Amino acid sequence: MKTAISLPDGVFRAAETHARRARKSRSRLYAEAISEYLSRHAPEEVTEGINRVVDKIREPVDPFVSASARRILKRAKW
Repeated sequence: MKTAISLPDGVFRAAETHARRARKSRSRLYAEAISEYLSRHAPEEVTEGINRVVDKIREPVDPFVSASARRILKRAKW
């Protein structure tokens, strides 16, 4: 998808410099930056991703580990 954005001159110059040093296209740099921003600001998506991985692993539940984890979590200050 093509899009046009406006950036402050300093941000544009810094991005150009970084893209050259990292040997990436400007488009790739901006796409990676936006992806990282979204992952940091959309924690529910991170939780969903973790849940998908846990569902795939399907490790058997160890009663001792579960009980220990519950005790530790009860003592934790949230």
